[in-house]
Amino acid sequence: MTKGVLALLGSGETGPGMTKIHRSLLARLSDVRAVNLDTAYGFQENVPQMTTKLVDYFATSLHTKLEPIHFTSFEGSTDLQRTIVRQQVRNATYVFAGPGSPSYALAQWLPLGLVDDLGQVLADGGVLCFSSAAAETLGVFSAPIYEIYKVGAAPYWLDGLNLMAAVGLDCVVIPHFDNKEGGNYDTSCCYLGERRLVLLESQLPEGVATLGVDEHTALVLDLERDSLHVLGKSHGYWRLNGEVRVLENGSTTPLDELRSANSSKLPSKPRTTQAISTDQPHDLAQRALRGGPDALEALAHLVRLSATGGEGFIDPAPLVDGVLAARLNARAAGQYQLADELRDALVRAGIDVQDTPEGAAWSLRETR
Repeated sequence: MTKGVLALLGSGETGPGMTKIHRSLLARLSDVRAVNLDTAYGFQENVPQMTTKLVDYFATSLHTKLEPIHFTSFEGSTDLQRTIVRQQVRNATYVFAGPGSPSYALAQWLPLGLVDDLGQVLADGGVLCFSSAAAETLGVFSAPIYEIYKVGAAPYWLDGLNLMAAVGLDCVVIPHFDNKEGGNYDTSCCYLGERRLVLLESQLPEGVATLGVDEHTALVLDLERDSLHVLGKSHGYWRLNGEVRVLENGSTTPLDELRSANSSKLPSKPRTTQAISTDQPHDLAQRALRGGPDALEALAHLVRLSATGGEGFIDPAPLVDGVLAARLNARAAGQYQLADELRDALVRAGIDVQDTPEGAAWSLRETR
């Protein structure tokens, strides 16, 4: 099975030095479908501005369209919204996530089950490019940086996504490893400082290593070649049992050299959802109406199609009728919030819906 690439960026994801790295990662793909996950910075007041900055960077510097995936709250989302997000991730070939708070991101991604979808992107030969806080979530554990550095909590670990297990590495990930913002005090090791990192490492189970990555540096883990390549400004680090191995800039390291004796590759997980055609809205509507485990996936596909118009031009009538049929079924079942979501999806796609005594009628909104 074709395998993809996991790129861990220490920082500087939109800096000039990272442009060449993004280009090299994108060049691996014959079909570029790039998305941005905003979750890690989803607690901030400037989420739209942060997303716009990333979208503009990809458009201007990389000549690549970056589709935003908005998911800032697990508790504040519906099952349908969560399913749509997971579909969007699985269908992407280039997934980017970046700065923010690792603990906040994990609080949304762990209950969502996002690690399965990220793993599927890798299994399908795609690229995951995670920077800064997002990169820190990928280890077996994750340090809550804000809580330790800003609030003053005693050093402790959170459960991480453990996507690193997909490449057979039993480790935590620490970005910003060579940070020097503190000036006269130690802010290396992602603002933890060496002293607190050592305390955290003493809490790790035996055999769990620390993978550090300097700022403006990328560790590119190629699953097909089973290797780790260091690109960018500086170095990476593999710390285990008090020993430190420097992964020199420009070097390539076989991943087998980093795997500890008790770590092993996880078997690739099969898709947990049935593949669904994106150009048969009548069929999707029938699946949604039948219920069962496939219903939510089919409904999510209908909503996504109504928002995008599908791949190329399609006759909107069967698509709209399929969404309206699912909406009618939701209302009959007392699922009024879901029914409203379906109507809103059509409205966003430029379709006006009128509820009449004879049923729902629709028309395409005129554009000027």
